[in-house]
Amino acid sequence: MKLPKDMLQLAEHILETKAGDFEPEKFEDRYENAVVEMLQRKRAGMPVPTERIAAPAPNVVSLMDALKRSLATEAANAAEQPKGKKPKKRAAGQREMLLPIAGKGTAKEAAKEKTKEPARPAARQRKAS
Repeated sequence: MKLPKDMLQLAEHILETKAGDFEPEKFEDRYENAVVEMLQRKRAGMPVPTERIAAPAPNVVSLMDALKRSLATEAANAAEQPKGKKPKKRAAGQREMLLPIAGKGTAKEAAKEKTKEPARPAARQRKAS
């Protein structure tokens, strides 16, 4: 895979600035600390909390409820619409209705002219040799 020179230089710069030696004395393992603290409480005979601290529930939406509400809304909208003709579907990419240009005649005349067959040129005749 070929990379642009600029991208390669940027990646090298990031690696150079973020590189460093691992210093274990600066590393703190919070999980290990919590387990050690829990074991010390058990040894001392102190009650260990068994209840988990529940995080506040995020705004969770029931998908089934949302679907039911959507279907009910759609059914209400369908009941309001008359069941007459279906509206014409727009052609892909159609943005506006094309109208005849003033001075070029009406649309009916243009349609008639399109349906007429053009006059055929006379057939060629062969020379007798």
